[in-house]
Amino acid sequence: MTKQRIGVYPGTFDPITNGHLDIIKRGLRLVDKMVIGVATNPSKDPLFTLEERVEMVDCGARPLAEEAGVDFEVVQFDELLMHFAERVNASIIIRGLRAVADFEYEFQMTGMNYQINPDIETVFLMADPRYQTIASRLVKEVARYGGKIESFVPADVAAAVVKRVAESKRAQ
Repeated sequence: MTKQRIGVYPGTFDPITNGHLDIIKRGLRLVDKMVIGVATNPSKDPLFTLEERVEMVDCGARPLAEEAGVDFEVVQFDELLMHFAERVNASIIIRGLRAVADFEYEFQMTGMNYQINPDIETVFLMADPRYQTIASRLVKEVARYGGKIESFVPADVAAAVVKRVAESKRAQ
């Protein structure tokens, strides 16, 4: 019996974007099971709670996993990525790259992760050109200034972002 290939796709997903979903869809081809790790990362001052982000990721990824016939789960985590990967028995970390700046950061991170556990490989997927400029941070900024974000995120996520931005403006 061959060992199940489990991949982890980690991120803050605040909010999940079409670029994230593209990496998930393509990453599902590489694994028998995908664990999407939603990081707490309070330093990023998230717009959505951890539970809300988990729900958004689950709603966006579930149809892709079902279509691919791949097991998946969405799990929140607040620990070193490699410790999380070990805990879920992953052999692969899946990361998306949009630009050279991403590569610099990911190169350092991968080297550090390798020092922690050389048995877990990191696989990089280049962003689809349609999504190379999309970043959660920019989606939130565009929404804060009244711009349209529907082409960057799923429709339900766009509605949630617009609503949350409006609520935060009223609270100020």
